Amino acid sequence: MLGRGLRDFLLALQFLTRIPVPLSLPFDAAAQARSLYWYPLVGLLIGALLWLAATILPSDMTSAAAVVVLWALITGGLHLDGLADTADAWSGGAGDRERSLAIMKDPASGPIGVMFVVLVLLMKFAATADLQAAGRLGLLLWAPVLGRGAVLALLATTPYAREQGIAALMSERLSPPRLLWLLAAMLVIALAWVGLAVVLVVSLLVMALRALMLRRLGGVTGDTLGAAVELVEAATLALAVWFMA
Repeated sequence: MLGRGLRDFLLALQFLTRIPVPLSLPFDAAAQARSLYWYPLVGLLIGALLWLAATILPSDMTSAAAVVVLWALITGGLHLDGLADTADAWSGGAGDRERSLAIMKDPASGPIGVMFVVLVLLMKFAATADLQAAGRLGLLLWAPVLGRGAVLALLATTPYAREQGIAALMSERLSPPRLLWLLAAMLVIALAWVGLAVVLVVSLLVMALRALMLRRLGGVTGDTLGAAVELVEAATLALAVWFMA
């Protein structure tokens, strides 16, 4: 029998990545909610794999592109899909909540969604190339961590916009104070790696995204959480380059 902590970590790993989990882990809303506390650790594992790949490969633009491709493969494009759906909803929803929610349920991606995915991937690629050239690949570890920290922050402070869905079931079973304490500890550790300026600007970005979600949808959805992950990851890398000593 697996310990509950290990099981919850494997649930988080199974949901957030395409890393094979050699166990049958059926859906359990309570366990899925507990797995949220392991999201930063899964982010650190993703970052470690990216760091390892970027360290082994030559320091050139092709290698930077390979790291970004690996990034998308590890997550299975889960958050990129959320980014595309959210961008389409914001552009096509005409400011209407129900129309925006309906667009997010449409599996097809429109031109605005595709454009945002390309722009975010381009930013990740350029920043990764700059970090490789500067020999500061340790900063690559923290983009996936802060991206998943954004999920914790949003779920702890923002209602869920839909009545049904996996995130709705999970949010009903969360302990916001515990999430916020975990988030605070993560940010304190991040300060030593990426610096105050990056942590501060990323925090302001998450607050801005939260305000936009509340104004348009009255809360978060799985798609907007995925969009937040991608935007925070890209912003973390870009800021790490801009504020790099």
